[in-house]
Amino acid sequence: MSKVLILEDEESIRSFIVINLKRNGFEVLEAGDGHEALRILQTVPDIDLALLDVMVPGIDGFEVCRRIRETNERLGIIFLTAKVQEQDKVYALSVGADDHVSKPFSPTELIARIQSLLRRVNVHRETAAKVTFQSGPFSLDLISKQFKKQHEAIELTPTEFSLIQFFLEKENTPLSRDVLLDHVWGKEYMGDPKIVDVNIRRLRQKIENNPSEPEYLQTVWGHGYKWKGRDQ
Repeated sequence: MSKVLILEDEESIRSFIVINLKRNGFEVLEAGDGHEALRILQTVPDIDLALLDVMVPGIDGFEVCRRIRETNERLGIIFLTAKVQEQDKVYALSVGADDHVSKPFSPTELIARIQSLLRRVNVHRETAAKVTFQSGPFSLDLISKQFKKQHEAIELTPTEFSLIQFFLEKENTPLSRDVLLDHVWGKEYMGDPKIVDVNIRRLRQKIENNPSEPEYLQTVWGHGYKWKGRDQ
């Protein structure tokens, strides 16, 4: 049973989410402010996913997300927000979120987004037929779930891990935004497609010597992105 933490200060909204998550077989933990959410995360180490509202008492959801990512890249994070400004959506992803859902939302949409992200979280934890990839200075081990550059570990979120694995599987092949969305987020994903671009920027910050002039995770104008392998 997957464990989900909900950070939401409005009790009516939180109760609505809790009821629907429990109906779908999730174990739910609740927090009404940012400090409480962080305390729960420290005392319950096996939480799989966090739903974070932005405007909550104490410290806001953005800061909670930043603090989570300082020590935990493997937790799935979805923002719940009434804000519709484009910059808020992008900022949520830039501080480490995997996805965002705008209020008001239907239970069906929220459960679908949670299940999609949990699939990526679980892929991040499970083994696969091919267990290692090597490309230039990079190595990806699917058993230990480690991604390294010149033997130095790079921490990745579940979404970033899925992206890197797909790029290495399709080395030197241009992949469109739609292909990346379908493979990593799932064909049922109905969110903002720009989530791909934000995650690419985050990855470049982690892996490139000069993120503004990427050597490995390259843009192929008119086609999408590709991982540049050793033979090109």
